[in-house]
Formats: sequence, C-alpha cells, structure tokens
Amino acid sequence: MPKYFNFVATWNWWLRYAFSHAGLKSTTTDLGDGTVIHCWLPKAHTHSKPNLLLIHGLGANAMWHWGDFISSLIPHFNVYVPDLVFFGDSYTTRPDRSEAFQARCLMALMEAQGMVKTMSIAGISYGGFVAYSMAAQFRERVERVVLCCAGVCMEDKDLEEGMFLVRSLDEAVSVLLPRSPEKMRDLMRLTLVKPNHKAVPNCFLNDFIHMMCTEHFQEKKELVEALHHGRKLSDLPKITQPTLIIWGDKDRVFPLELAHRLKRHLGENAQLVILKNTGHAINGEKPKEMCKHMKSFLIDRPLPSRKQLSNHSNDHKVDCNWYDIEKDVDKSLSMQKSTDYCPSLLRKLALVG
Repeated sequence: MPKYFNFVATWNWWLRYAFSHAGLKSTTTDLGDGTVIHCWLPKAHTHSKPNLLLIHGLGANAMWHWGDFISSLIPHFNVYVPDLVFFGDSYTTRPDRSEAFQARCLMALMEAQGMVKTMSIAGISYGGFVAYSMAAQFRERVERVVLCCAGVCMEDKDLEEGMFLVRSLDEAVSVLLPRSPEKMRDLMRLTLVKPNHKAVPNCFLNDFIHMMCTEHFQEKKELVEALHHGRKLSDLPKITQPTLIIWGDKDRVFPLELAHRLKRHLGENAQLVILKNTGHAINGEKPKEMCKHMKSFLIDRPLPSRKQLSNHSNDHKVDCNWYDIEKDVDKSLSMQKSTDYCPSLLRKLALVG
C-alpha cells in the first residue's frame, strides 16, 4: 500500500484517457535508422481538415504540454502530437542531438502517415526550435508556424553578456533538467510568475523527477548543449511561412528581447503576441489565451457545418471537455491529507522547457 497518492502517475493515466477519448490513438513508428517515434495521431484522418503538428518542450512528454489544447483543436484539424526523441517512448541510437535532427525525425514520421502532404506546426520552447528547423528544411510541406517562447534567435554571446539569469550552460542544464526538489523549486521560480513553490511537498517533487526527468538524462543534457553550441543569428535561416510568435512579458528563461529579435529577423512575415503577466510556461499559465491566438492565426476557413461533418464517415465526434477532466482529478486529490498540495501547480512543472 503506497504511503501517499502518486499524482504524477495518475495524471499521466488521465492524459492517456483524455487523448484517446478525444479521437487520438497512440502509435510508434520505426524510422528504420535506429530511431523510433511515439505519436498521438487521429484514429481516422479527415480529408476536409488541415493537418496540425504540435511539438512539446523539454519539461515532460507531449501529453503534459498539449493536454489543455486537444479538445479545442481537434474539431478544426487533424492533430498530431509526437514525443520528441528521448521523451516519452521516442528514442534513437544515433548520436545527433541537434534540433535539425529532431525536425527530420518528425517529418519522416509525418511522411510515414501517407495522407499528410502539408501541415501547420506549433512548437513550445525547445519544441519551437524544432518547429523553426522544420519550416526551414521543408518549406513546401510546412504552411504556417506558431512559435511559443522559443529563443531561436539567441546567440552564444548572450549567455556571456548576462542576458539570462543563469551564468553558464552547466547551470542552465542543472535547472532545466532538475534532479532534486531544490532544483525543481528553482525551475518553478524561473518559469512561473506565481510559483508558490513551497506548496508542493518533496515527496511529490521526487515522484515527478523520477517519472519525467531521470530517463535519458544524459541525452537530454546533450540536447540542451547542442542548442547553444556555436549559435549565431547570422547563421539562422529566415523562414518564409506566415509565423505567429507568442511570448510572456515576464519570461525569464528566454527574455522578451528574444521575441523582438525574432520579429525583426522575420520582418513583416511574422506577428508578435505578448501575453501580460505571463512567464515562460505559457501553456500552463495562460492556455486559453494561447489557444485563442493559435486558432485565430491558423484557421483561415470556417469550421465545417455539422451537416458537412456528418457526411464524412472518418470524422470523430469530440465530446471530451479537458477542463472537466482536470476538475475530476483535482476533486479526487482534494481528498488527500496534504492541504498544501496543489495539483494544478505540480502539473505546470512539466510545461517549462
């Protein structure tokens, strides 16, 4: 009999249930080069809908990052939610740790689906680096791009010149990939406007670290290091797709200056949305606002009528209300003895990279 409730495992179970109930299925694709990619994809592809690829950040697997968005996006898109290499059930035996490699893996995944010729892509933080690389490498396949708090315009010298709160790459790794409750609280202070880090007991933080931050630690460390190695703005290609940049005005992982730098780099082809009183974990702190801006930018035609949808045998009715599911979990957790325990706060721990 466990001594306390394991929220992390329970929430992971709820996420799998919610994704499946919303019309997605869990699949693994062997790319044939020592690389296997796990992805949530439509149980039935709807030809009348555009395709949307959602790319997560460092914090956890794809479900934790995009769970709040699924029920709002599936009526409009064929939604694909992959785990990047070394997250969830995705892995590789190859030594490449660049975002360009991650981008090629995701495109190979999409090509394996057969029916997916073009797509829009959205990436959060590290996932934004991968999304940008996909747009640069596969210009004919990627139609629109959403980049959320993704410091793709940073340079090596920014760290040396004190743009970031961390003073070295090793310090950045120790915070972004926490291995102790103390480091997890440092991460909360860095990424959330109202961290309330004292509300979560060590036992829950240790559960999270064990489940989300332990496996493939060395490989994830190398992913972070590869982002910074020899990075120069002059080497960054200018993507040509219409691009939406979403940023928190109080982001302390990738300061707001990087958002303005990216907007200048892309010029009139990009629009910048700044969310007030928001830190780095936009998808955790302001999911409704973020989703609203994404839909406004990505949807260039009206949603098909119910009559039209009923004529497509491949369409799947989405009746999964994500926020109701979260209420159910919160209600069950409220029965635990720890009055300080805040499940919604702990869940945000997974949304910070």
